[in-house]
Amino acid sequence: MKTIVLIGAGKSATVLIEYLIAQSAANKWKFIIADANKELVLQKTNNSAFAEAVELDVTNDKQRGQLIQRAHIVISMMPPALHFLIAKDCVEYRKHLLTASYLDEKIKSLQDEINHRKLLFICELGLDPGIDHMSAMHIINNIKDKGGKITSFKSHCGGLIAPESDDNPWHYKISWNPRNIVLAGHSGAIYKLDNEIKKIEYTDLFNGANAIEYKGLNDFAYYANRDSLSYIPTYKLADAATFMRTTIRHKDFFSGWNAVVHAGLTNDIDQVDTNGLLLSKWAAPVLPFVNSDNKVMLQFLGLFNDEPVPASAKTSADILQFLLETKLKMQPADKDMIIMLHEFEYELKGKTNQLKSCLIVKGEDGNRTAMAKTVGLPLGITAKLILNETIKLKGLHIPIIKDIYKPVLAELENAGVQFIETKS
Repeated sequence: MKTIVLIGAGKSATVLIEYLIAQSAANKWKFIIADANKELVLQKTNNSAFAEAVELDVTNDKQRGQLIQRAHIVISMMPPALHFLIAKDCVEYRKHLLTASYLDEKIKSLQDEINHRKLLFICELGLDPGIDHMSAMHIINNIKDKGGKITSFKSHCGGLIAPESDDNPWHYKISWNPRNIVLAGHSGAIYKLDNEIKKIEYTDLFNGANAIEYKGLNDFAYYANRDSLSYIPTYKLADAATFMRTTIRHKDFFSGWNAVVHAGLTNDIDQVDTNGLLLSKWAAPVLPFVNSDNKVMLQFLGLFNDEPVPASAKTSADILQFLLETKLKMQPADKDMIIMLHEFEYELKGKTNQLKSCLIVKGEDGNRTAMAKTVGLPLGITAKLILNETIKLKGLHIPIIKDIYKPVLAELENAGVQFIETKS
């Protein structure tokens, strides 16, 4: 019996679990879900007969190894720092591996062994990175196949709150890993714009809101995301004058988060003495950056309250995360929203063309979120396609190959994850 092992049952795994339960029932596969919190797994599976819940300390080599030996394919939904532990076991026990996280140097170091053992590892198989790669490469290859030359590429993506559930001055609620929200942009950004390399430091990243130019999305803006340049060879767009990957937020978000960043409240390195420390004292460095645009937002987070900071906090980032999780928590009936927008300019038969491809997905509620759907479904679909041998590749990949993205995008479209293209 073919067996899928999912490690991690957190926020983004809900829809993935439902999908793989259905597939396991239909295909007579075994589906094992492992997490430190077994009760969480049982809650998400609703005690389904087609899913086995396992309590796992992923750092326990013996437990982890015994679990992975049971698999044909492993899906890791753990924090990125823990993927390598799982990846090493997958190599040792000859198991395929899927993750939604960025392909890092540690995983790359296993490439020769992955190839030698004829395994398939696919990273960056979630939303962003993931669906962004697949949808962009689909368009890029279509344009090139017609003889076109791409001169500009911008890719924007954001996990947001749907307008009907937008009831706070940040116009934002947490639908994914809150730590990643706190640390977003820490490494600054580098990208290519009009044949110039632009490098933006972390403290400058949120200084201004770059407007999204697309019908119906006028309330949103973007900031540059990480190292766009590293994806130029991946996408084979060395001749493009502009190449930029970005993150979308509501346009009002920027003034508030800019103040938080400049005040050093996202610092996750320096230790904070929380003994007797009040929120107002901890957040005092933000005062010089308070203005009429962000005052209400900062008040909403509780930065000016004379209340004690959480005693468990070790750094400013811990305190800020606590506030975000408290104040920007999604309620059970809330709906989140995913926006992804690709903007292309290309030359074809002597004419300059523009193409925009937009995806908007709304969640059903605070549990079955758009984030969980768009992160989880690509992983689940790919696992199914590997087990039924639609995808027969081997090696270490991200989903930029037609053999991966074509069947995955087709099934995503059937599930309502569909892009709308406009040309001019």
